[in-house]
Amino acid sequence: MPKIKLSQRTIEIVKEICSTFENNEGELINVLHEAQHKLGYLPAEVQELIANELNMSVAKVYGVVTFYSFFNMIPQGEFPISVCMGTACYVRGAEQILHEIKRQLNIEVGQSTPDGKFSLNCLRCVGACGLAPVVMVGEKVYGRVAPQQIRKIIAEYQEGCVRPERHEM
Repeated sequence: MPKIKLSQRTIEIVKEICSTFENNEGELINVLHEAQHKLGYLPAEVQELIANELNMSVAKVYGVVTFYSFFNMIPQGEFPISVCMGTACYVRGAEQILHEIKRQLNIEVGQSTPDGKFSLNCLRCVGACGLAPVVMVGEKVYGRVAPQQIRKIIAEYQEGCVRPERHEM
């Protein structure tokens, strides 16, 4: 993947986030969550900056980012869709839900639509097993989803939902 040059504003945002958590290495996950929330994803260059600010190795930051499925190292769609594939969701039909989303958006897991509006990922567990199967669009959770509901869920976002606030790198 080609290296990106971070804007001065992005550098300031990341440094401010680290400072909010007192540049404490023990706050790494919180720093990563906040950085991803503000920037949309965590490219290698942001990880390097966080490592420098928290006085830790880039390998450790990268290890945390790649361990947790919540973190993204590539840009996500304006409306990232995540399908829970945990045991309860899988048993209750998550695979059919995933197939229907792939069919309707004409993308595979890990891809974004050509217009950048949607991206698709799978999660190991959302922690809402009582609502299985679960689909998340951004931070909104949809429970007890059936394949025939997918068209309506996607339409909600195609018909003018507000774009999430994210800083351009």
